[in-house]
Amino acid sequence: MQNIILSTGARSKELPNLKQDGKKIIGYREAMTLDKQPESMVVVGSGAIGSEFACFYQSLGTNVTLVEFLPRIVPNEDEEVSKQLERSFKKMKMRVLTDSSVESADISGDKCKVRIKTPKGYEEVEADIVFSAVGIETNIQGIGLETAGVKTEKGKIVVDDFYRTSVPGVFAIGDIVHGPALAHVASAEGITCVEKIAGLNPDPVDYTNIPSCIYTTPEIASCGLTEAAAKEAGYEIKVGKFPFTASGKASASGSKDGFVKLIFDSAYGELLGAHMIGANVTEMIAEIIVARKLETTAHEIIKAVHPHPTMSEAIMEAAAAAYGEVIHI
Repeated sequence: MQNIILSTGARSKELPNLKQDGKKIIGYREAMTLDKQPESMVVVGSGAIGSEFACFYQSLGTNVTLVEFLPRIVPNEDEEVSKQLERSFKKMKMRVLTDSSVESADISGDKCKVRIKTPKGYEEVEADIVFSAVGIETNIQGIGLETAGVKTEKGKIVVDDFYRTSVPGVFAIGDIVHGPALAHVASAEGITCVEKIAGLNPDPVDYTNIPSCIYTTPEIASCGLTEAAAKEAGYEIKVGKFPFTASGKASASGSKDGFVKLIFDSAYGELLGAHMIGANVTEMIAEIIVARKLETTAHEIIKAVHPHPTMSEAIMEAAAAAYGEVIHI
């Protein structure tokens, strides 16, 4: 029997009160292919996609207003990371509105007239473009899954640890199954799936050790538990934080915004989570992924000599800070 692997990707969600028209109210695909740079833009939603595009257009000179329904931007990240990114965005002269929601948009004129509900009341913002970045949804409608008998649940295709669906010979990976909708996750799933089909014995993908990267300025990279989540899970923790203001490489390169924050289990020194914001931190997170995969402890990180001057030595310094051994801040 021939095996079939499904991976159809995802599409932008639409706000129920804002219908995308491809010209003035757009999703992420249209945001990548605008005919000209808008003078002003309202970005609705501050997850990875919203924050990345808001940062990109603001850096080009577009006047961006970023609107987030929750109390802080990039709400899935550690709270201190969210606060640092908001400071960095405001330094870029971006307007950031949290605890706020877009209620409607009048697109009948030359400009979009966007009605925003804020903690201080309603206000109207004029913009050339409204970019809806409230998330993505799977793109599995109309491809015959129901006819084939492939089981779905809550908009996702149901699979086992090796991406087998409810129909023999049909597999699914990527944005259309459980897990983070990230390219590197889909790649790992595809490799695991094909190795299983080939009769090998691969380990299932470890979804607790997936790097998350947000390509704003400064960048964000994280994995594992946030400080709040670790406490909620009942861990006694040690937290170490090293600011890039104390990094020689960051000072020399003019990229001092941000920090590395590590969370350890007090009992065994297990690295529960890492949260970074700063220049090139998306390159640095791989060290954390390997360390967690190898069950590396805090003191093993501290005693592993890191090169100086580099941004990456902040990882060692953050581990040392968690155990009261840091000497460079």
